[in-house]
Amino acid sequence: MKFTPYNPSDIAEIKQLFIKTFSDSEGQSEGLIIGNLVFDLVTQADGDDLYGFVATENQHIIGSIFFSRMTFENKVEAFLLSPVAIVTSCQGKGVGQKLINFGLNALKERGVELVFTYGDPNFYTKVGFSHITEKVIKAPFKLTYPEGWLGQSLGGDEIEPITGNSHCVDAFNNPELW
Repeated sequence: MKFTPYNPSDIAEIKQLFIKTFSDSEGQSEGLIIGNLVFDLVTQADGDDLYGFVATENQHIIGSIFFSRMTFENKVEAFLLSPVAIVTSCQGKGVGQKLINFGLNALKERGVELVFTYGDPNFYTKVGFSHITEKVIKAPFKLTYPEGWLGQSLGGDEIEPITGNSHCVDAFNNPELW
């Protein structure tokens, strides 16, 4: 298995990965929503505002993750990990954890201080995320599942509260995604 930054020329294959993976677990309509979100992320985000990574095996993409910039009034370097997709037949084998750790290390090397995600705490705590409240870090939109708001300091420090609102890239500016 090989981990690399994504290649924008692979967007069609990556989009299909997200559609299939989320359709398998959440239904076809959710698969299309997430597939289109990925396409919007790749085609609309500025270069410094998006990092994507893939896991490949036998020259086929079996996993993909994206980190997009979050901004705060105090200018902290922060990114949002979302979405994450691993081919259904490869799930439960550590591919996602290894890919996320690869991505987190790449962001740390670029000076990123904080990473947030919004998802299953049972999965993301395995890669160093912990629950945070909106009193500590406010999400860009009202959360429908507050227990899924998670953060991680890439410097190993405790996450200090950040006052004020947070903002995300345009692709995530949809309250229905939160």
